[in-house]
Amino acid sequence: MKLSIVIADSGALPSAFVVFRGIEASMKAASELGYDGVELALKRPEEAPPEKLDSLLSRYRLEVSAISTGQVYAELGLSFSDPPSAKKETLVKMFHGFIDLAAGYGGKVNIGRVRGNKGTQDPEASVARFVETVRELAAYAEKKGVTLLMEPVNRYELDFVNSVEEGARIIERIGSGGIKLMPDVFHMNIEDATIGGELEKWIDKIGYVHLADSNRLAPGQGHTDFDDIFAHLKKAGYAGWVSVEILPKPEPYTAAQQAAVFLRKYLRE
Repeated sequence: MKLSIVIADSGALPSAFVVFRGIEASMKAASELGYDGVELALKRPEEAPPEKLDSLLSRYRLEVSAISTGQVYAELGLSFSDPPSAKKETLVKMFHGFIDLAAGYGGKVNIGRVRGNKGTQDPEASVARFVETVRELAAYAEKKGVTLLMEPVNRYELDFVNSVEEGARIIERIGSGGIKLMPDVFHMNIEDATIGGELEKWIDKIGYVHLADSNRLAPGQGHTDFDDIFAHLKKAGYAGWVSVEILPKPEPYTAAQQAAVFLRKYLRE
């Protein structure tokens, strides 16, 4: 397993859920703290031009673990569950851009809040639109050697695909090899009967894991049982990325340092 941390450009939205801001400063800090990679939280593909990424990744000896897209939903208010429109076409084209970028950097693009809500008008129609949109994007991603990562999100933020099992079932409905799950243990603490057990059960559909403690602080600062989580991941043979997505408290560098120190013991074993 390799360890990553979520970062964003300095122009990220105030609501962006990241530890560090400013691509270069963030990479420098991640490198100093011993992270293997960075997860780029972008609202547009152009925020991370390849020439800039090449230089910084080489300088700080890091990899891009994935591209996450929560800011797209926050900024544009558009989702894959929306009815067809010119704006939705713009959203899909933007994701083509994310996929093109990921083809050279990390090979993974997150789908979390941007899937939207099914709503109350015609919930099944909303879910069907989501499935069809993601099916088309997954086909495009497969051609580029990229995997889409669907993140189950707790019921207080989205109203469908809340648990890991729900995510696995909808991936089966999508029916594409271009999409896997990105479980987040914070959301799992709310929605899943167990965390480690569900990760092991659905490991064949898991392509990436988000880590945070029960209070969204750095692992080790709450009551999540990381001994159990990593025991199950190792038993299942998981060898992918684990990425730190936490609140930047008490301040960013300290939070990132707490996470790195706490998690390294599991990655060394």
